[in-house]
Amino acid sequence: MRLLGFAGAALVLTLAACGSTNDSPGAAASGAGGAPIAVDLPRADSDFWNSYAKYIPQYAKDSGINLMTPTNSQNDIAKLVANTQALTSQGAKAIVMAPQDTGAIATTLTTLEQKKIPVVTVDTRPDKGKVFMVVRADNRAYGQKACEFLGEKLGGKGKVVEFQGSLSSVNGRDRSEAFAECMQQKYPGITVFAEPTEWEGAKASAALQTRLAQHPDINGIYMQAGGVFLAPTLQLLRSKNLIVPPSDPKHVFIVSNDGIPQEFDAIRKGEIDATVSQPADLYAKYALFYAKAAVDGKTFQPGKTDHDSTIVQVRDGVLEDQLPAPLVTKDNVDDTALWGNQIGK
Repeated sequence: MRLLGFAGAALVLTLAACGSTNDSPGAAASGAGGAPIAVDLPRADSDFWNSYAKYIPQYAKDSGINLMTPTNSQNDIAKLVANTQALTSQGAKAIVMAPQDTGAIATTLTTLEQKKIPVVTVDTRPDKGKVFMVVRADNRAYGQKACEFLGEKLGGKGKVVEFQGSLSSVNGRDRSEAFAECMQQKYPGITVFAEPTEWEGAKASAALQTRLAQHPDINGIYMQAGGVFLAPTLQLLRSKNLIVPPSDPKHVFIVSNDGIPQEFDAIRKGEIDATVSQPADLYAKYALFYAKAAVDGKTFQPGKTDHDSTIVQVRDGVLEDQLPAPLVTKDNVDDTALWGNQIGK
């Protein structure tokens, strides 16, 4: 695992692992030594999160991390709390999690802080409570990029359906707020139908079905999570013969968020037009890096990193490493550096 370089911004302490192998129940999924590090996977119904899950053991092995068998909270905050309690009782010295409800996790974070068990959150930032590091991309930039892409493609006029992620999640709020602000300021001639989905593909499809019946001239869609929205959206559009080339007046311009291989294939086929690539590989890599760093007693400060990101202080006691998330279109969809083109290679 590469260490971070911060141009004087980070305080990197000793590299030696602290403590010996803990043979507590559930430890050592990776077979490595050192303090047990736990990972809770947030869900299994998303291609993005399933890709993230595959990277976890790979990077744990590469880094010599003593990875406990990962748990999965299945998009259920009660299960996340229960999993966290179980992992703690089994000897976890640090926990990586991705709470989908960023408000309800505060009490658990307080408990873990009292027990001196550092937490790294991935992709989501808790509304309250302290964590050692948030590993996340700038989600407001996702909404901004999606807005600007659609605004340009539509020439500032038209009707757009937005599949909002859950607004109980900081990601859903960030993407939705940034998209709305950008549309209002830059493209007031575009009507936006913001549809709440709770990150559920069935809800998104039902909302789109209703909007298309009311407004058959809809010519843009913003999907805040391709991993759950892509398949049902394309299925519905095919049934209405709306999968047509951009040169066709009936073409519905679609921009997504995730960067999964299925989205890239859809871009190549002309079924969707763009996506913002969330770095599933880097989420796994740096979540584990910071979890191990926390156990090893390292500390960090705001500043540039050596992996093209910036650590920012979002509030007292919470740092966030904002990883790069590029816009992918037909012009760069075959870039081998994109993690979505590396799966299975």
